[in-house]
Amino acid sequence: MSEDDQQRQRTYTWADPAPTSAANRDMHGLDFLRGLIDGSIPHHPTSRTLGFTVTDAGEGFAEVTLEPQEFHANAVGSIHGGVLATLFDTAMGFSVSSTLEPGVGYTTLDLQVRYLRPVQAGKGVIRVQGFCEHTGRRTATARGEARDEQGRLVATGSTTCMILR
Repeated sequence: MSEDDQQRQRTYTWADPAPTSAANRDMHGLDFLRGLIDGSIPHHPTSRTLGFTVTDAGEGFAEVTLEPQEFHANAVGSIHGGVLATLFDTAMGFSVSSTLEPGVGYTTLDLQVRYLRPVQAGKGVIRVQGFCEHTGRRTATARGEARDEQGRLVATGSTTCMILR
């Protein structure tokens, strides 16, 4: 076996997701996001698995960042589109969440991502920003942008979420 063929290993930890889910359900969405940012609320297991974090939030806005790693790669060597789709789902969903009162939830109805250029490991942080465009009684819509460390647009996204009252 050559040196390049040697197996790699990754170890990570996560917190019990129940308190995070309860906080998401019981708090105003923006307060929940601020708790993720300041560390008073632990990130959910998906973010630990992929290695992304919520780094900014405001009313109708959320940002998640990821430093792409080798373990995010697909068969052609770029970052797998599903990893970026997860970042979009999170950023846009959290942008919707930031507009919701305690006790009101949401779930994704549809998700569309348009990939514009490949993302490579070792090339810096990817920022995905979600912008809530409309929150109604039953549905909400959001759009998103992913940019590389040089500010280049690498993908765009859109979503519709069902509001759970």
